[in-house]
Amino acid sequence: MTRDSRMVWDDCLRTIKKSVSPQSFKTWFEPIKPVQLDTEVLTIQVPNKFFFEWLEEHYVQLLKKSIRQELGERGRLVYHIPESGSKPNGHSSNSSKLDTRPSADKDSEPVPGSFDAEMIKNPFIIPGIKRIKVDPQLNANYTFENFIEGDCNRLARNAGLAIAKKPGGTAFNPLFIFGDVGLGKTHLAQAIGNDVVSKIESKAVLYVSAEKFTNQIIQAIKNNSVNDFVNFYQMIDVLIIDDIQFLSGKQKTQEIFFHIFNQLHQNGKQIILTSDRPPKDLEGMEERLISRFKWGLSADLQAPDLETRMAILETKMDEEGVDIPSDVLEFICYNIKNNIRELEGVMVSLLAQSTLIRRDVDMVLAKEVIRNFVTTINKEITVEFIQQLVAEHFNVPVEKLHHETRKRNIVIARQLSMYLAKKLTNKSLKSIGEQFGGRDHSTVIYSCKAVQDMMDTDIVFKDTVEEVEKKLKMSLNI
Repeated sequence: MTRDSRMVWDDCLRTIKKSVSPQSFKTWFEPIKPVQLDTEVLTIQVPNKFFFEWLEEHYVQLLKKSIRQELGERGRLVYHIPESGSKPNGHSSNSSKLDTRPSADKDSEPVPGSFDAEMIKNPFIIPGIKRIKVDPQLNANYTFENFIEGDCNRLARNAGLAIAKKPGGTAFNPLFIFGDVGLGKTHLAQAIGNDVVSKIESKAVLYVSAEKFTNQIIQAIKNNSVNDFVNFYQMIDVLIIDDIQFLSGKQKTQEIFFHIFNQLHQNGKQIILTSDRPPKDLEGMEERLISRFKWGLSADLQAPDLETRMAILETKMDEEGVDIPSDVLEFICYNIKNNIRELEGVMVSLLAQSTLIRRDVDMVLAKEVIRNFVTTINKEITVEFIQQLVAEHFNVPVEKLHHETRKRNIVIARQLSMYLAKKLTNKSLKSIGEQFGGRDHSTVIYSCKAVQDMMDTDIVFKDTVEEVEKKLKMSLNI
């Protein structure tokens, strides 16, 4: 009885099924359709080029064994890849046939799983040829253009720009971005990915949260397809994993990620990780992983200063075509200090009120919106609040106001804090002094006189004092 392509392929499948897991067989072999049998050549149709590359990377020897078992030592496969619009029977004029003859030895015997010169090359075997196509899972709104630069993020942003130009080719590999919630870690990481996707089409970029990555591993373990999972991730050129701290305590996930990390790094692929804490503070994480996280650059994102907050809010409102008065802009940014996400939330609320209810963006509306975001409202000015705001204005750590130091900027910040505490609170001189590292009342008197003398002789300093006092009052004017 003469066999047709279906019969030959069914016999091949019986051989293949004995050597792979049920899930792998279902995923990688059931979708294949036999198209044509011509003596010692079987043509099979695969769904797409990525599918073809995966077969060639992982199952070449198995295909070779099965086809020669059915068609003899000269048996070979021809892959048929339909393009959009082609039909399952493979007769579309847009379809392409891919022979399996090795490009390095065209006159030799054809063997299954090798490549013709015109074919897509396996990305691991022959570099520089077309790569796999992967949905990067990126949010197109996260770009460098709308990631406002400030002192709080300059290092991380500039490192990201360098990586986007040459992923895997800088010293910043891995790039470990860390910082508190809402400071822009995800935005920056995805901005790098979006920039690579737009400018280097050959690079396969993938963004995934640590939680999703863990769930994928759980499913791979259940389906006995961990090798397929690992092999897929090792084909990525720029891998972005968000909130890596969520791998804490997950031993098997960390083990699998360790091997993926090593392979990617050794092959010059770019790795970008985000976390809410620096590598040294990651608990429940294997030491060998922490060590690798430190190989490249660890860049922290800090809370934005007032000017950066104002620039962020103003830029976003301009993008939406909404005018915001300068006093309203300042008022909002004085009160939303530590979280860009909250700042964006305020913006969304203002936009909703402005566009849906046709309200003007004024101070009355701003105060209404702020009440939904500020959970604790100071009803009176406290010494602690003065210290915090003055320290922020002079860009010094607030705890430095309590220590002995001769650094001029810290001395002035401390004296101004005492001056404002005496002027704006009902605390006694002794009580104020105690809150500055246990100083006595005479130090407070001296500081207040020093500030007044500087105000009388230095108009720039006087303007600074008035600006800080305005900030204090505006921050509490809810």
